[in-house]
Amino acid sequence: DHHVNYGSGSGLQDRVAFVHTDPGQHDASIRLADLQVSDTGTYQCRVKKNTVAVHE
Repeated sequence: DHHVNYGSGSGLQDRVAFVHTDPGQHDASIRLADLQVSDTGTYQCRVKKNTVAVHE
């Protein structure tokens, strides 16, 4: 399950997307579309990768 948390009232919901369709197979870079002056600020990106142990 790949998703982006935007924070409350950020206005980014329709403008942020992963660069790759499956970030679990690539890097988790995101793209911010339609940049606006109001987008100025500090952004944080946290990646959480769940791993499953497989025993054979």
